[in-house]
Amino acid sequence: MNHKFDPTVLREYDIRGIIGETLGADDARAIGRSFGTILRREGGSTVAVGYDGRVSSPMLEHALVEGLTASGCDVVRIGVGPTPMLYYAEASAEEVDGGIQITGSHNPANYNGFKMVFRGRPFFGKDIQLLGEVSAAGDWIDGVGEAHSHDIFEEYVDRLLLGLGDIDTATLSGLRIGWDAGNGAAGPAIEALTARLPGEHHLLFTEVDGAFPNHHPDPTVEANLADLKALVPAKHLHFGVAFDGDGDRIGVIDGEGRVIWGDQLLMIYAEDVLRKCPGATVIADVKASRALFDHVAKCGGKPVMWKTGHSLIKSKMKEVSSPLAGEMSGHIFFADDYYGFDDALYAGVRLIAASARLGKSVTELRGDMPEMINTPEMRFQVDESRKFAAIDEVKARLSGSSADVNATDGVRVTTEDGWWLLRASNTQDVLVARAESDSEEGLARLIAQIDEQLSLSGLERGESVGH
Repeated sequence: MNHKFDPTVLREYDIRGIIGETLGADDARAIGRSFGTILRREGGSTVAVGYDGRVSSPMLEHALVEGLTASGCDVVRIGVGPTPMLYYAEASAEEVDGGIQITGSHNPANYNGFKMVFRGRPFFGKDIQLLGEVSAAGDWIDGVGEAHSHDIFEEYVDRLLLGLGDIDTATLSGLRIGWDAGNGAAGPAIEALTARLPGEHHLLFTEVDGAFPNHHPDPTVEANLADLKALVPAKHLHFGVAFDGDGDRIGVIDGEGRVIWGDQLLMIYAEDVLRKCPGATVIADVKASRALFDHVAKCGGKPVMWKTGHSLIKSKMKEVSSPLAGEMSGHIFFADDYYGFDDALYAGVRLIAASARLGKSVTELRGDMPEMINTPEMRFQVDESRKFAAIDEVKARLSGSSADVNATDGVRVTTEDGWWLLRASNTQDVLVARAESDSEEGLARLIAQIDEQLSLSGLERGESVGH
């Protein structure tokens, strides 16, 4: 017996595909067999399994558990919930050696997939390729494991509330906050959390519905924040928080309806964390604003620019003992008083705490930030065989020039006008571009440089595509 996956589903950070086309029960069973085999060979034996609210998730969960137990692993089934609840189950229980969340994240309703944790670290890249190789060879350990259900929902919500720290909750009684769950898996946890938080809370779309009837659950796309933007002024709220489909990415708008993007949120969190952890390293991905790196340094921290991708950021955090990291995509990672994984619900609580400790409203904190002029993330299709080669060509051309180039992840070029970025997506046949300046004229010059480099490699910025 062996199993071959559709080549498109084994991705850099997770496994993801289209139900009934590239992903089904047989794939889930093989993932269980191979993950269980790899874990047992490294001395582990117990796996926590959770799933999101997609229609296909219970079917995949059933098959995954069959595969894990057939490899001799015991399974702790935690049921429906956000991905960070699965991460919490894996991180907080000594007897659990690994974790798998079934989730399509922010993809359309017909997608689904698997995010994995292995012995306290992200399972990605070469790990996922190894899983594919073990499956293709049928190189599986046989065994008879047991599965049992364990309800950690209340325990998880209790842990989220600790994010308020030592703040006197009586001082927060006047807070008015909006929360948009987008019909994603975080809805019930948001209901339970806000029922216990001080202040007044107005909730949108907390019913878990895998068809996402109200809007697509991706808070990095401003159009998906329209309902929250309408709620905040209608109810005179201080700010609003939105979540993606599995609750590991956060979006925020302030009391004036301005979006607070991932790097801007990190500026707020960094100012708060660095008061407690002076001199600490704060990590952000290469798409983040210069204003963030400047702000971290101004607050006495050590800013580190790193590769995009939640698994890569988590690994770097462990390597340099960073208490805080984040991405433009809304993944925020707290190792300060937390476990270092991306949890948008915890990030929501920490935003309340940061605002209180810094003595400013979220709107004031957003207003204090320098007004940078930047492009959205421009994503355009490039053939898989060309995407990395094109970036290498750009690097080679710029290496002989006087350009200030950071090659951590793609090419980030700093000029007097600001900076521009070109990088290849690890998960799609896409190149990503971004530019930032303090003037419209400067931004135009930066975009012209991007277009010039693309043209020299026989490419052009086509119509922007989604994640």
